[in-house]
Amino acid sequence: MMMSDRENFFRTVKFLHPDCVRSNMIISDAMWACYKTDLERVVLRHPTVFPHYKTGTYDFSKMNFSFDTPDNNYKTDPWGCMWHYPLRYMDGVVVSHPLSDMDTFDAYVPPESPVPDLTEEEWAAEIKSVNEQKANGSLAATYIDHGFMFLRHTYLRGFDNAMEDYALHPENVEKIYAMAEKYYMKFVQFHIKRGTDFVMFADDLGTQTATIISPEMFRRYLKPAYARLMGPCKKAGIIVGLHSDGKTLDILEDQVAAGVDVVNPQDFCNGIDELARRIKGKACIQLDIDRQTVLPYGTPKDIDDLIREEIEKLGAPEGGLILVCGLYPPTPPENVEALAIAIEKYRTMWTE
Repeated sequence: MMMSDRENFFRTVKFLHPDCVRSNMIISDAMWACYKTDLERVVLRHPTVFPHYKTGTYDFSKMNFSFDTPDNNYKTDPWGCMWHYPLRYMDGVVVSHPLSDMDTFDAYVPPESPVPDLTEEEWAAEIKSVNEQKANGSLAATYIDHGFMFLRHTYLRGFDNAMEDYALHPENVEKIYAMAEKYYMKFVQFHIKRGTDFVMFADDLGTQTATIISPEMFRRYLKPAYARLMGPCKKAGIIVGLHSDGKTLDILEDQVAAGVDVVNPQDFCNGIDELARRIKGKACIQLDIDRQTVLPYGTPKDIDDLIREEIEKLGAPEGGLILVCGLYPPTPPENVEALAIAIEKYRTMWTE
């Protein structure tokens, strides 16, 4: 009998011999809008890789996507940052920053946390719901906003201003971090009380070639802020993850020291061999599979070779490896199928 998803996750993260390499393939709405039923047929052929998809999830007649057709959508988030979304279904960029001038900081009012204020009866119902989820073999997972600390600083100040803060105005960094930490601590406390299994924080910290701020700056500012938010989770027995795109190789061990159980490095910009040398066995690696070259443009053999290499080099009988990938255009359906076939082929490499 195969393990439940929840048991497999815990055994993977704690190096307790899971029954296979766990995977999480996330298909963007842009992919569905591009390929529609062609993609749906692929997904339905591979329920072990796409276990939650059901026919009819999307009304494809209302979905369209093109790189040549800009959407030019603008939205303001609860912090007062205006986002521009140039392409439908794709992420955007902040174009207006409420704290571009720090002279306005004292008058700035951050948003109220949207964490609900539950009655005693509502808390009992919430905790019961989480416990039922666990009893059914599902992982009770929580995902904190993408950009909860470092990126939130850049959203509020603008990238150039934020970089100047690190170099010249540490008091600005400290003010913004203290404000963001207070806001997100309410999320942490809420999910501790409801009995969450896993909390995934998210803060992109790397470019294609290096960390955005130096490792020294990371250790000075981010590492202690992360530790203060992650520490209560760890004390409550919650598994802590951190999503972070870009080359983060030089700060992965610092992330672990701050409280991260599941690191989330990208494969190519960090290097598969370097990841094996620097972090394998020290934390669970939730490996972000390449989505820039091999998946969109490679052959099925290229994809098979990549998945086999990653599981061979970063996996082990004890566990410690999860595969994750966001799928975006122009990745064709046949490459999605090649990815699913490769995962099915090699996911039990260390257990059979």
